[in-house]
Amino acid sequence: MKKTTILINCPDKKGIIATVTNFIVAKKGNTTYVEQHVDNELEEFFMRLDCEFDQDEEKLTLFKESFDKHVASNYNMHWEMYNTDKKPKMALFVSKYDHCLYDILGRYASGELQVKIPIIISNHKDLEPIAIAFNVPFKHIPVNRDNKVEAEAEQLKALKDHKVDFIALARYMQILSSDFVNQFPNKIINIHHSFLPAFPGAKPYHSAYERGVKIIGATSHYVTSDLDEGPIIEQEVVRVSHIHNVQDFILKGRDLEKIVLSRAIKHHIERKVLVYNNKTVIFS
Repeated sequence: MKKTTILINCPDKKGIIATVTNFIVAKKGNTTYVEQHVDNELEEFFMRLDCEFDQDEEKLTLFKESFDKHVASNYNMHWEMYNTDKKPKMALFVSKYDHCLYDILGRYASGELQVKIPIIISNHKDLEPIAIAFNVPFKHIPVNRDNKVEAEAEQLKALKDHKVDFIALARYMQILSSDFVNQFPNKIINIHHSFLPAFPGAKPYHSAYERGVKIIGATSHYVTSDLDEGPIIEQEVVRVSHIHNVQDFILKGRDLEKIVLSRAIKHHIERKVLVYNNKTVIFS
């Protein structure tokens, strides 16, 4: 039995759900879960389906061709079909901060994240011992203003060699070029503190502390060529007060960063994210 997930978005019309599910039944498939959403302002329809097919890969290819011709084209659909039994390959990019890396690798080792991690890439060697401890290949590629083009070319080659499907920036402290980002549209996940753009710079928690904020948070989003402006996948906040010092802010912020990044990665792995107009629909 082949288990698949189908993601669909298209202009909203009557009968989409019935047409899709009836087509699946006609092709010897079974829909086990369906969730839909309509953006009334944009008049756009979104749907996620979990399906089972008692068919081999060749017949599934024929199903895709037939669905595209007889259903998708009639509704002007953008759609993708994924084999849920196949684990996607995720590369991790890191620098010197280790909290997100430890969290992701811990969840990976315990089986919580149904993904393969063929490589960790870093512009520093500091976190290599962690990669070794979790038995994940580590590649050190130094990056500076003079070698950025060459470094990104080497990174892209490594990603291609390992057939990476998507990337998580686990506190990677470098800005990726537009050329790099365009190689992985909506497939690079980043994490940052939610103070941006109000508290930018190297010490946002210090700035937030000085302003006496009452809430701190973290945001995970897809990377686009516009810095920190990509579609938001996940967010979380925690309350703080006058009794907390800067170190408390930093520790609470790092906890949020770990949680939010891992949630975003999990949403992506489970095909629960649809991007539209630089926003996301996150299915349950």
